[in-house]
Amino acid sequence: MASPAASWVFLLLCVFTASSASAATFTITNNCSFTMWPAAIPIGGGVELNPGQTWTLDVPVGTNGGRIWGRTGCSFVNGSGGHCATGDCASELSCTVPGASPRTEAEFSITAAEDLYDISLIDGYNLAMEFSCSTGRSLKCREPACPDAFLFPDDDEKVSECKSNSNYQPGFPVPIMA
Repeated sequence: MASPAASWVFLLLCVFTASSASAATFTITNNCSFTMWPAAIPIGGGVELNPGQTWTLDVPVGTNGGRIWGRTGCSFVNGSGGHCATGDCASELSCTVPGASPRTEAEFSITAAEDLYDISLIDGYNLAMEFSCSTGRSLKCREPACPDAFLFPDDDEKVSECKSNSNYQPGFPVPIMA
């Protein structure tokens, strides 16, 4: 029989292992030539990203209906109240509500067994976006009629699956001009 101290160590190791395996890591990258302000709900809020900068979020299992989108043309006073030309979310830097349309957004649900993710155009397009999973398909939306994005509610084949505990890379690339 194990000593009480050994039992506590084992229990702590189990808790640590379970907690470290219960999040998906999202690394959001601004590959644009201009400053943009990505936003994420229900985890994250929003930040300012200069060209080449990244923002990392740990999203716990059980997060459903998550969204990440880019905002442009923003001006905030002392890091709080302000306004964005596209994707504005109630004039706040740290969003708690979805951004204004039109917007290009990554959507996700993180579960214990399998994650779901997609790109959607919400009443239009505002920024080029790529969204990939470390164990799944890479989605690209570089123009307003992008084939990888949901363009209307009946577009069920656009949802991708990824193994639980994967890493995600939503990014905002420079759009390809036709």
